[in-house]
Amino acid sequence: MPAALVAVRHGTSVLLVFDRHRRQWELPGGRIEPGETPLQAAVRELHEETGLHLPALTLTGHARFRLVAPPRDEYAAIYTGQVPARHHFVPNDEISAIRWWDLTTTPPANAQPLDTALARLAGR
Repeated sequence: MPAALVAVRHGTSVLLVFDRHRRQWELPGGRIEPGETPLQAAVRELHEETGLHLPALTLTGHARFRLVAPPRDEYAAIYTGQVPARHHFVPNDEISAIRWWDLTTTPPANAQPLDTALARLAGR
């Protein structure tokens, strides 16, 4: 399993990050580094990308998806967490902005469809 993603909830909203390089809204997360567990990677990536430190994330499931360039199947561990309040965000080299997307509304423009689908599934 090469990746871990995190769906952080506040009420009916899920935290999305805007990746500077891919120029899209997506769930926080990324590659699992050698020696890391998927949970450790999820906690680390969430903190690096958003400044949130949530060590008690819950494993919600796994996602299998097909990438096209180069063609291959990839897998990701999906974690969830909740915050009682929204936090102050400082842009960084990777993430230029965050937003709280209300799951009862249409996904934002430039949102990664896979991530919004996973966010909806994790929000159930």
